[in-house]
Amino acid sequence: MAAPVAALDARDLAHRFGDVQALDGVDLVVRPTERVALLGPNGSGKTTLLRIASTRLAPEAGRVAVAGHDVVAAPDAVRQRVGVVFQSPALDDAITAREALRFQAALVRIPRSEIAARVGAALDDAGLADRADSRVGTLSGGLARRLDLARGLMHRPALALLDEPTTGLDPLARDAFWSVLDRRRADGAQLIATHLMDEAARCDRVVILDGGRVVADGTPDALTAALGPDALWLDADDAESLAAALRTDALHARVVGDRVLVRSDRARDLVASLYERPDVRGVSIQPPTLADVFATRVGRAPEPT
Repeated sequence: MAAPVAALDARDLAHRFGDVQALDGVDLVVRPTERVALLGPNGSGKTTLLRIASTRLAPEAGRVAVAGHDVVAAPDAVRQRVGVVFQSPALDDAITAREALRFQAALVRIPRSEIAARVGAALDDAGLADRADSRVGTLSGGLARRLDLARGLMHRPALALLDEPTTGLDPLARDAFWSVLDRRRADGAQLIATHLMDEAARCDRVVILDGGRVVADGTPDALTAALGPDALWLDADDAESLAAALRTDALHARVVGDRVLVRSDRARDLVASLYERPDVRGVSIQPPTLADVFATRVGRAPEPT
């Protein structure tokens, strides 16, 4: 039996903006119904990758296919198979929620006989059935984002592309947004760019970009397990000197921001001896998190949101 066609297949993808290499040889395959998180600092190439996958930007080099259709050779076919939710809602404040969905249905060529049912299902799924005839401009930020998500998913795309879609939402609105995503898992793959580690942890895989390159790719558990059972963080007046000194003692130490991260299978056994060092001001130990993975691979902590 032939393997199913990937929802996204990017090979040796490259793109430059002037002197900035936004993407530099990126390979990324997203399987059908797989949920993948894209992490990376600002300028790492996340949005550029999503823009290329959605046909909004042509790549300078490499190849990208969505559900088997090349984004350059067959852009119309790709647009019928992607759903896009970017940071700013693509909604007209002057029309109603129902009208916004009906307009989207026409754009993605849902058969006329199915439009009413699809719109109704989308409103129900987003918890907006009682606000169907409210103008978009009267909806709260959380409701507007759920409507935008419903708009992007109503044609059951093979690949949903979401670029930091919960930015600016309060925790309750974020949970409601993710509930909609969870209910639509079986419809197709989801590629989600985010700065939030708890959102990345809800994904099947996490891909970290830095400087336009993939620097990590794996399940959340596998990525954190690779750091060892515990992460040991040290505070020091001179982090660079401390890290260098620890490396002479055969410890895996690196500077992350203004702290030193030590990776060791015997991290807990090292605490007492590290506290005795005059160049160490503080020691904290904890099981590794995705934030630690990010800091280790990128060299600094995730940006605050």
